[in-house]
Amino acid sequence: MNSPKARYLVFFQYFGTKYSGVTETLTDQPVLGVQNYLERAAQKLRPVTPIKFYVSSRTDTGVHALCNSAHLDVQRAVGKPPFPESVIVSALNYHLKAEPICILNAYRVSDNFHARFSALSRTYVYRLVTGCSHHSQIPVFERDLCWAPKGDHLNVPAMQEAACSLLGTHDFSTFHSVSSEKTFKSPIKTLAQADIRPSSGFMSHHCEYRGLQFWELEFKSRSFLYKQVRRMVGALVAVGQGRLAPYHIKELLEMRDPLAYPPSTVAPAAGLFLKLVEYDDTDVDAEGNAAE
Repeated sequence: MNSPKARYLVFFQYFGTKYSGVTETLTDQPVLGVQNYLERAAQKLRPVTPIKFYVSSRTDTGVHALCNSAHLDVQRAVGKPPFPESVIVSALNYHLKAEPICILNAYRVSDNFHARFSALSRTYVYRLVTGCSHHSQIPVFERDLCWAPKGDHLNVPAMQEAACSLLGTHDFSTFHSVSSEKTFKSPIKTLAQADIRPSSGFMSHHCEYRGLQFWELEFKSRSFLYKQVRRMVGALVAVGQGRLAPYHIKELLEMRDPLAYPPSTVAPAAGLFLKLVEYDDTDVDAEGNAAE
């Protein structure tokens, strides 16, 4: 008789440019998902049954994660005790060392815990840079990590005014991808945070960034519709460029129609980061919520 399964919650981060997204793809595809590499590394633990990662938050091609999460069950051979959390972290990281993927923490959780459905909230950050007249002006260390919208200036106060319309509980159908083939979700979401603030570039205190200004747009909700964050960012940038007025954001919400979303406005994947997935302290040790 084999040892009982042990369920773990793991927090992990990745640089998303080289992957098809976080979820697994068929192994014969030219570009794989982060999950493919996580599960490949997990098989090196020599489990009795194959290990599957149940990822909490889907990210697409080119989207990064400062902290995503997943749960997995590990069953060892008869007589072998469950792995300590520290071994899960170190062993997975050893077998992931060739990839820009890192396990931050691992926690033993109950058998009824689910990384996706137990999550209390998800927080995304989108990075913008202004002051670029051409893509080549983006510092080499920032490429694929931010978006430089056309024009060298954004009306940030107007964007902040427009962002207030997104706060609270709304039908976000207009901000759902019209081409989405994902399983239907309720379009009713509650946005708890929609902040726009100045930021800094990578090692900007060492580099002369030629007057470039970095910005962060941060959004928090229990869950989001497919491409909702990128569509909200794109609409807010359109406000900053003067292509939309702040009141248009409220009007878009009220239309509840993905086809009403302005064409060629969706923000690109580069620049989007999943920042944090939060859980109740009764499910996970309080330190695990921040994955520090």
